[in-house]
Amino acid sequence: MSNQTTTKTMKIARRLTLAVLCFTGANAFAQLQDEKNVTITMDLQPILQLNMNTSDQVNFVFDDISDYYGGITRYGATILTVSSTVNWDLYAVGTSNDGTFWDNQMTYGPGTDPLATTQLPLELLELHQSEVNANAVGATGFQPDYSAPFAPAPYVVGQNNIYASATPYVAPAATEKYIQGHSAITDFAPGGSYLTQLTNTSIYYYVIDYRIVPGLPVIFPTAGDNAAVPAPLDLVTVDGPGSYAQPGVYTMNVKYVLLENQ
Repeated sequence: MSNQTTTKTMKIARRLTLAVLCFTGANAFAQLQDEKNVTITMDLQPILQLNMNTSDQVNFVFDDISDYYGGITRYGATILTVSSTVNWDLYAVGTSNDGTFWDNQMTYGPGTDPLATTQLPLELLELHQSEVNANAVGATGFQPDYSAPFAPAPYVVGQNNIYASATPYVAPAATEKYIQGHSAITDFAPGGSYLTQLTNTSIYYYVIDYRIVPGLPVIFPTAGDNAAVPAPLDLVTVDGPGSYAQPGVYTMNVKYVLLENQ
């Protein structure tokens, strides 16, 4: 075989070897692949849950003279539990048809005495809550909440009197009481639940007591508003000397409102 033929054969062999090496390298560093995508969606629904596992009616029947003098207290009449995924505020508001006075359902007697009135202020109702409001740094009223014990005579006007409004779903002002939180942006309770706070002393669990003191004469001496300096709302102060409450049946509503912090 001539040298020319040998050289040509060797060149062909080198080209074949180089082609095999190139194919082997490409196969090692460029593997085939395929892919599919899955989109994951997370929907965080806000939860504000207020439970009341007690009766939705509380009755005060004054048929004994000692009850007029000393009043009647309904202990543990309402139990509230809270669960929330957001920052929250909780308040109580007394309301009625006009948002100012109790609704008079029935009158006893002729009702002709001009000094007898059926306009009884909603704020004569007093509340007491089992736990303090730990989130009311912006409160400017006489009391930030209803945690103070009911005062005996001489009564402390404005201490436990309920916040009252004709627009109960409008958040109370800084002068009004909240059960937890308040109207300022920084005054709120954090998300959580009574289900994970296994104690009756948490901010997610409240026992509410109610008190009404008619007095004799029946002027409701404990009645007062929630201003920084509470104004008395007893019937003599509001309607003049000799005024008193007309005997009868009266009703009002207490709403407990849990809302996301504003």
